[in-house]
Amino acid sequence: MQMKIELIIVPVSDVERAKAFYTEKIGFHADHDHVVSEDIRFVQLTPPGSACSIAIGKGLTEKKPGSLSAILMVVEDIKAAREELLKRGVEISEIDVQPWADFAYFRDPDGNSWSLQELPKRA
Repeated sequence: MQMKIELIIVPVSDVERAKAFYTEKIGFHADHDHVVSEDIRFVQLTPPGSACSIAIGKGLTEKKPGSLSAILMVVEDIKAAREELLKRGVEISEIDVQPWADFAYFRDPDGNSWSLQELPKRA
């Protein structure tokens, strides 16, 4: 049996602000934006090269905006990724070098926390 994670719900307070942040500043692709009903809006966004997307919107989760933590995205070159996000106006940490990987951290406008990770090169 195979199982794949393909969608993570990210709780946000302002859908338009969050959509702009993830598409314009982080560079996610906007896959869908549908108003299902007066109480439900579903916006699916996907990081470049990822098989897993996020969903933001209205009526998707009971979690409070900003309550999601430690979403991790693997990048090939953390220095280049960090520089690109800085150029786009994202507040991102310095690179945290660890023996198992290098990391950089940022938050969306609601405070949901994200990590970039560059795995060590294999011999």
